[in-house]
Amino acid sequence: MTKAIVLGVSGMTGRAIARELVDAGWDVTGTGRDAAHFPAELGASGVDFVRSDRGDAADLDAVLAGGADLVVDCVAYTAAHAQLLVERAAGLGAIVALSSKAVYVDAQGRHSNSDDPPDFGGPVVETTATLEPDFSGEYQSRLGYGTNKVAMEQTLLAASCPVSILRPSRIHGPGSSRPREWFVVRRLRDGRTRLPLAHGGRTGNHPTAAVNLARLVRVCAERPATRVLNAADPGTPTAADIAQAIAAAAKLPLEIVGLDEGVPDAWGRSPWDTWPPFFLDMSAAAGIGYTPVGTYAETVAATVHELRALPPADSAAIDADPFFTGRFDYALDDAALAAASIPSAPPSSSR
Repeated sequence: MTKAIVLGVSGMTGRAIARELVDAGWDVTGTGRDAAHFPAELGASGVDFVRSDRGDAADLDAVLAGGADLVVDCVAYTAAHAQLLVERAAGLGAIVALSSKAVYVDAQGRHSNSDDPPDFGGPVVETTATLEPDFSGEYQSRLGYGTNKVAMEQTLLAASCPVSILRPSRIHGPGSSRPREWFVVRRLRDGRTRLPLAHGGRTGNHPTAAVNLARLVRVCAERPATRVLNAADPGTPTAADIAQAIAAAAKLPLEIVGLDEGVPDAWGRSPWDTWPPFFLDMSAAAGIGYTPVGTYAETVAATVHELRALPPADSAAIDADPFFTGRFDYALDDAALAAASIPSAPPSSSR
């Protein structure tokens, strides 16, 4: 049986990857800093857990002492993290590491976390320019996240074994610590049936289902090579598409009201309101035999069901997350909806 080690197994992404691999017949060990966060269902499915700090060399030595056919690194953020694996690559069959679309930069120097959104003119391919690498390890900032991911990628690609770098976007799935779907689910729970969206609902920031990312990890593991691949859901789902998919999964009605250009900036905002849209091209992944588990609409149902079943205390905890501050100001929604219902004045005629 082939042996896989998932570094950072307890998070939403690590869980999905471990489940995909064990279902495919791999012998899977997952690591994390706290056994209390290891999902019981993973243990029941046959995934072993080892308490380990990803950034501690001695801990990593202990985890990798017996070698592995595959290491999946869900928690590599810096060049130093990557170097720890590079120095131990001789005993590994292949590495798959999760990077981010935040590495991409447009011709004007704009990126995923810049003040002004980037404009790539269409879905982004893997050969698109990236930010300059930052080897400082200071990744917990808007700029530092992407630049340190670039340094991580460059360092890891020098390993002696095959390395697949995956660049996901806006990962979603059950167990998320910050579920963007709550933006719609809470409105539905509160009886809201109309949702105003900026730019006619055509905005977009590509979602990546954890189960689709896990499937791509499995394909890379089964076809080891050194490569860089985007990782996102099929198609180019807009904010309107996403909101409708969430409502459909909840089996509740929702009318999308697309707002005209020029309305106040505060109107029609959503977690997917990037404009111009930021989508990823998935042709390269398809070229190595990857087939996604499903579309956003097909994969979001599990998250929606989880959110709708949350007890009040957990719902309140999500509301308290700074990410959701101001996102449930229904007065803004009502102002936008009222303005959208007023017909535009006909153009004046001249004689």
